Amino acid sequence: PDHPDDAPRMVGVTSDRLLSLVASDPVVSELLGAARSGVPDTLDVMIPEAMRPLFVGALVASTDRTVLVATSTYREAEAITESLSSLVGEQQVAYYPAWETLPHERLSPRSDTVGRRLDVLRRLAGTSELPAPRVVVAPVRALLQPQVRGLGQLRPVRLAVGDEVDPADV
Repeated sequence: PDHPDDAPRMVGVTSDRLLSLVASDPVVSELLGAARSGVPDTLDVMIPEAMRPLFVGALVASTDRTVLVATSTYREAEAITESLSSLVGEQQVAYYPAWETLPHERLSPRSDTVGRRLDVLRRLAGTSELPAPRVVVAPVRALLQPQVRGLGQLRPVRLAVGDEVDPADV
């Protein structure tokens, strides 16, 4: 630029401003109103892939209800989890993974998968030190897999080096 006034101006766009812009669209605004009212109890919305994190972020900002995002694949679930974490905050988003094994396979799921699932259930049940997530993202396979009722109510066993504990108590 020949003159300082001709210099490019830097403008910051925060995620809050971006989500407000998305929420101001008339169709999105109508959907958000339906979600806030709780009627219907389930909102099934088809949105282009690139807009999904923005719509869910606007939904989270407009309601105090927990939002469940069901995706068709693991990859899609992981991608939207990452995008939503940057929009609404990492602690607000929880990824609920599916087991890597099929029910007829006589294999146990990986321990980290079991741990991640339990962590999400405990957060939702209020038995975790972490707050309940505002958004749970899960591939549809994770939602279809059976789970034992009350799992989120279980408290983890905590042992420290040097503790002497009767195995029956553990």
